[in-house]
Amino acid sequence: MAASSNSSLSGSSVSSDAEEYQPPIWKSYLYQLQQEAPRPKRIICPGEVENRPKYYGREFHGIISREQADELLGGVEGAYILRESQRQPGCYTLALRFGNQTLNYRLFYDGKHFVGEKRFESIHDLVTDGLITLYIETKASEYISKMTTNPIYEHIGYATLLREKVSRRLSRSKNESRKTSVTNEEHTAVEKISSLVRRAALTHNDNHFNYEKTHNFKVHTFRGPHWCEYCANFMWGLIAQGVRCSDCGLNVHKQCSKHVPNDCQPDLKRIKKVYCCDLTTLVKAHNTQRPMVVDICIREIEARGLKSEGLYRVSGFTEHIEDVKMAFDRDGEKADISANMYPDINIITGALKLYFRDLPIPVITYDTYPKFIEAAKISNADERLEAVHDVLLLLPPAHYETLRYLMIHLRKVTMNEKDNFMNAENLGIVFGPTLMRSPEDSTLTTLHDMRYQKLIVQILIENEDVLF
Repeated sequence: MAASSNSSLSGSSVSSDAEEYQPPIWKSYLYQLQQEAPRPKRIICPGEVENRPKYYGREFHGIISREQADELLGGVEGAYILRESQRQPGCYTLALRFGNQTLNYRLFYDGKHFVGEKRFESIHDLVTDGLITLYIETKASEYISKMTTNPIYEHIGYATLLREKVSRRLSRSKNESRKTSVTNEEHTAVEKISSLVRRAALTHNDNHFNYEKTHNFKVHTFRGPHWCEYCANFMWGLIAQGVRCSDCGLNVHKQCSKHVPNDCQPDLKRIKKVYCCDLTTLVKAHNTQRPMVVDICIREIEARGLKSEGLYRVSGFTEHIEDVKMAFDRDGEKADISANMYPDINIITGALKLYFRDLPIPVITYDTYPKFIEAAKISNADERLEAVHDVLLLLPPAHYETLRYLMIHLRKVTMNEKDNFMNAENLGIVFGPTLMRSPEDSTLTTLHDMRYQKLIVQILIENEDVLF
């Protein structure tokens, strides 16, 4: 890993706005320790070894004992060899000199080399990363254990200078519509600012809907030096040095990720599509109360389709429904679903139902599903209604708001029953399996629960003024 000056290392590329202010908060201690860590020294076998695995090089010394390996390493810090076990032929060991002793690790290969969770392209990289980790954890174990005690994440004082500029850009959307997302121009200006600064700006923007959302952390390999945006310490190692939120881009140590609050502010440039995207992630990324697909489709249906016979029961052409899906994925809120483009209202109802079916977590979440089913089984109508109301309060806020808005719309549909022939029971049959999915992937369970799914949606429609 190449060394760089600490003054320019902020863990992310920074926009021209951010260049006006260089945050002096990144802690260099762990970075300095990584630079001091022993370098790997390969001890080459002088002769050709028979039956050497093709994925090992000349550092492989064949079947030798631990004592022979220790002698070959010669007490040199960072020296290493590979050997085949005497006790278990076909099993391989990395013998590594560190801390004035020889450490032996069982070595594995499945296309990549590993001794633990991390997988490496080469033995050299594995040893380099191992020496860095061993050195830092030996020298700074107490320091590492206290990294999360005073995180910069709680203050973000250095973001203050950028907050006003970013918030001013974001607030332009107020003049257009309460449901308008951050524009492309605003997005371009914000996207190069670190996720931490971005979070601060969005948190202080009063147009941002304050839905709680957990971060979607995934193990990440950072190219070049990176610093944790929670504790401000260096993220050490060659690969998989930490985790990155795939929705907002927050970079933190794996151990720090357990302390980060549920305040993910998804970045539009990381949200690749509208359909199949987590509901809360989508509404936070677009700065809306509900998924814009829901708002736009319902607005169109209420404008020209409430009296359409068999509304939501009659299917539109699948190809045209896919076209609408692609339009939303491509154009977002600018998607054209007008009568000029799609004269058949059943295409729009089909696109809305498809959106709900494609959600990775249904509107009625997997966590609340069993509770809704149990509520539906209560025979006393008043007690059943009370139980349904109690479970509704367990839904995530964005899910609750989406369901509330949809039920208001479906109630309007039933008020036109004399024309569209769709009552609450019919809509329950359509929307039960669309809004609710059992966490158990069982056909038998699905069939058994269908009548309860229908009943729950029917209750929600008929009592939307009481329940929400």
